[in-house]
Amino acid sequence: MSLKKCTVLASLIISIVLLTRLQTSAQSHYELNTGWKCQKATAVTENGAQLSKNDFPLGSWQEATVPGTVLTTQLNNKQVPDPFIGMNNAHIPDIYKVGRDYYTYWFVKDFKEASPQNNNQVYLNLRGVNYSCNVFLNGHQLNDKLHSGMFLRQTYNITQWLSKSGNNRLAIIVYPPDVVGNPNGGQGGDGTIARNVGIQYTAGWDWIQSVPDRNTGIWDKVTIEKTGAVKITDPHVVTIVPGIRQPDGPQQPANIIVSAVVENATNLPVSGVLQYTLDGNIIISKVTLRPNSKEQVQLPYYSLKNPKLWWPNGYGPQNLYDLKLQFIMADHKLSDQQDIEVGVRQITTERNERTESRQINVNGQKIFIKGGDWIISDEMLRFSDKRYDAEVRFHHDMNLNLIRVWGGALIERPEFYAACDKYGMLVFQDMWGSGDCNGRWEDPMKLDDQWTRRQYPDDHQLYIKSIEDQVKMVRNYPSLAIWCGGNEITPPEDILIALRDTVMPRLDNTRWFVEYSNSENMSRNVLGGNGDGPYGLQPLSVFWDQRTFPFNSEVGSVGISDIESFKRFMPAANMVVPEFDEANGKTKTDSIWEYHKYIGYDASINKYGKPKNVEDFANKAQLVNYDQYRALMEGFSSHMWDWYTGVIIWKTQNPWTALRGQMYDYYLDPNACLYGLHSGSEPLHIMYNPGDGMVMVANNTFKPHTNMMIVVKSYSISGKEDIISQVFSDVTATTTKRYFSIKEYTDKLAQAGGGFIDLELLDKDKKTISQNIYWLADDKGEYSGLQKLPASQLQTSAKLLSPGKVAVTLTNPAGAPVAFFNRLSLIDAQSSKRLLPVFYSDNYVSVLPGTTKTVMVDYDAKQYSNLPMLSISGWNLKGQTQSIVIQ
Repeated sequence: MSLKKCTVLASLIISIVLLTRLQTSAQSHYELNTGWKCQKATAVTENGAQLSKNDFPLGSWQEATVPGTVLTTQLNNKQVPDPFIGMNNAHIPDIYKVGRDYYTYWFVKDFKEASPQNNNQVYLNLRGVNYSCNVFLNGHQLNDKLHSGMFLRQTYNITQWLSKSGNNRLAIIVYPPDVVGNPNGGQGGDGTIARNVGIQYTAGWDWIQSVPDRNTGIWDKVTIEKTGAVKITDPHVVTIVPGIRQPDGPQQPANIIVSAVVENATNLPVSGVLQYTLDGNIIISKVTLRPNSKEQVQLPYYSLKNPKLWWPNGYGPQNLYDLKLQFIMADHKLSDQQDIEVGVRQITTERNERTESRQINVNGQKIFIKGGDWIISDEMLRFSDKRYDAEVRFHHDMNLNLIRVWGGALIERPEFYAACDKYGMLVFQDMWGSGDCNGRWEDPMKLDDQWTRRQYPDDHQLYIKSIEDQVKMVRNYPSLAIWCGGNEITPPEDILIALRDTVMPRLDNTRWFVEYSNSENMSRNVLGGNGDGPYGLQPLSVFWDQRTFPFNSEVGSVGISDIESFKRFMPAANMVVPEFDEANGKTKTDSIWEYHKYIGYDASINKYGKPKNVEDFANKAQLVNYDQYRALMEGFSSHMWDWYTGVIIWKTQNPWTALRGQMYDYYLDPNACLYGLHSGSEPLHIMYNPGDGMVMVANNTFKPHTNMMIVVKSYSISGKEDIISQVFSDVTATTTKRYFSIKEYTDKLAQAGGGFIDLELLDKDKKTISQNIYWLADDKGEYSGLQKLPASQLQTSAKLLSPGKVAVTLTNPAGAPVAFFNRLSLIDAQSSKRLLPVFYSDNYVSVLPGTTKTVMVDYDAKQYSNLPMLSISGWNLKGQTQSIVIQ
């Protein structure tokens, strides 16, 4: 037996003995997230030492929201109107005009925690304060100098400052960003917001208005952590999965490498063991620490037998292991413990010579990237586990496999990454910076010239220190796949060199670090331009036939939601349909639409008939939405591994009530963009090119599919069915196969006024495994046929299968017309308002004559005490509601 194996075996035996004698310690962790008070600093004459004493009266202080921003507190105290509604945001004082003092606040929190005994320790952790602060506890200042930086975490050992009575007071003064920027309408305003190490979008962008307080506040979690003498920090778990793997079947071993920093906070030497438990196995390392010291500890490598691997969405399951990392003292008491969810996977990249772009591999298998660009969950930083889960689940339901976190925002929170782990979303994480603010282009809206902006931010060491800290915070999440130096530009050269050559190799050397989001190291810029786009409404043929950048980090289209979404934030007086003038190509738009950054649909809506009102406009916009995003993903998939290794949509969500680029609105109500992507991004998908009529099957799985049948039918406006072709097919793994053209038939349908094309892929049991229904315009490009579509005869039933799970069955009788584009919604039985969020296995569903479809619906039954009702409406179906039957 090898020495290494003997060491591990001995470690296991020792650990088993220790565990049988292990005593429970006082180790615990809790949030300080209620009961905060605040006051504007200009109204306070006392200093932090006085404010942080329990005898200072807080009677006139107001309730504060922590975690939260000053603006969130003002909103919750009804001091400002909801900035997401109408023009309200424009009427809230902007920090550029009123000055930093206006948003400088004291925050105070009383809490109970007794002074610990027997060398136990208590720590105060602040996960994010924007932008700088001083921290006081029970009359003592905890930080020796002003803490600065929006992202840099803070940890203070408060053991000696805790009150003997157990009654403690924490007081924190928070100052806004040093440079607040002029929100002059440019991308990031005048650009100077980027002089800070913080978020850039708060000075405004082409999809958002400026945030009045620039997110000033204690915006992330404040926690109290109790340990024994030794604390565990910065754990690092690396998984190595050699070879080319499959999602199922027996697996060769994977290697697990675990390390952590252990810190002795006492004046005495300490001995013990650092150990972790994984899949029932225990790995240990003996440790002796000098007084008041810390040490990086590397535990023995562990070979995990027959591992259950983690895979991206669509390729396999998202298996996660519970790893328990502990420090156990020599007297067998537990000093500290960290619980880590481990996804066993290995991410590598290589250059694809055919596409001249980077290729992402997971567990040895190439992954065709289908991604969405993500800004942030909420512009006011109101984050929650539930909202993160819902938003990431929507991306899962779009059949995407990657989320890119854009560089003008932040390194996302651990809770976001936990959701991505759960749903199989790889993460492409930008670091802070953007071409707009940081000098890539000449821009008359910017205060400083390009050379000056190229050196933003002002404090390079703070930037590097903050990146090091945030890397440690999120590096254990298996979903994290790519680190990126910035959006469309690298950071300044000294920062780039530090990140690339020192920070990442030392802290996280198993992931790809790309210098900037459209770098030629990622995607060779063979076409000129910036390496991304196009943006906005496109003819469908563009996505199929016009080649763009082989790993495109930003390409997108329109994306407004339906009338229910409009009602949530737009005054009735502003429900005015945009008017597009084809003669000059310009759109006349209401001021509120403009303020909420509407991007035009041009003449595309009128092709379905001139809209009667905003409801009609928004409903017809959903047809455009569905078509645009289905075609986008189909077009890229049709050329995967030939032209492309990946595509990322700009963008999939909005952190406020914007009227562009979203698959669901701020209130988590999905629109047809989501379901167009859901269709176009299917792992196994049948489709056709609307230009040349070529029928294709895209196989985004690791297995070949054989003995299938392609069935192609056409349906007239009246519902008459014709079989165009049916042939057996097979398709190899991770490829797209071309079969035959149906252009002759689609041209005939167009000449007849339009109609429908139904593509189906059947398995050997004649079960439909992929269906794709296209609606066709007439020979003038108008949807005149749809405007003559007879009334739907759709029959609907809904059954409650279990709490929160509903099955909706849609049946269209034989001989009836196509039941076209039906929107399902769960609504509250009393108010008739939509339940949000709700997850539909499909939506905007079309049902062919003589067929039935079932849609599964999930909602949070705990959130709603009464059984909801089902609402359904379609292109040729009048809106109706019906009860859900309890099965």
